[in-house]
Amino acid sequence: MSALAGQAAPQQSRRIETAPLIVLIVLAGTVAWLWWSGMAEEILVYSDDISYLVVQHLELVAWAGGLAILVAVPVGVVLSRPAFRLFSEAVMQVFNIGSTVPTLAILALSMTLLGIGTVPAVFGLWAATLLPIVRNTYAGLRAVLPHLVEAAIGMGMTPRQVLWRVELPNALFVIFGGIRTALAICVGSAPLVFLIGAGGLGELIFTGISLDELPMMMAGAIPTAMLAVLVDFILGQIQYYLVPRGINPLR
Repeated sequence: MSALAGQAAPQQSRRIETAPLIVLIVLAGTVAWLWWSGMAEEILVYSDDISYLVVQHLELVAWAGGLAILVAVPVGVVLSRPAFRLFSEAVMQVFNIGSTVPTLAILALSMTLLGIGTVPAVFGLWAATLLPIVRNTYAGLRAVLPHLVEAAIGMGMTPRQVLWRVELPNALFVIFGGIRTALAICVGSAPLVFLIGAGGLGELIFTGISLDELPMMMAGAIPTAMLAVLVDFILGQIQYYLVPRGINPLR
């Protein structure tokens, strides 16, 4: 058994090491193509706009993603409790609306209720980001091995202590998976909020489409893609080092 575990660990570590390498190769290939086609110089004309809009984009993602984590994780915890499990799927379908309804439709409804600008944009992105975090928090806590909970209760732990010291640490890897998925969705959906007056990199993308200016569109699309990869990579590193070795399948 230990020999198999020893063989699996190097394979997992190699996968972790090769993932950034693949991303770097793809990015290097993209940069080389842009340079060879001459489009890189045209895109760099918008460098000041890119810098300004990237900050706006990250602010929108930070607000929407942060609020989603603050709401979705506690909701997932509550739904995983025995007293609420009977209603968990029904409540989950309410959060599923944010993922089922197209993001553009959610933003249109948000604009109808809250007007134009940052507030409806954050609300729309927040609604579209909730489900993966709620679902993974619920699934991760339900997947904790029953004998671990029974052992903790047998040691005299209170339900709150069992939750904080046993269940949440064992579910943390799955919860992080939901957060990574949710924030990737948030970064990719954030360009749409330009349509309701909230700024972000969507300003370059949609203006470039309207004017039939490919370099302008690429000046918004490429940083958006790079932000999504970067956010996922940073969260992956946090997940790798924050989740304890004994319950982290990647370590």
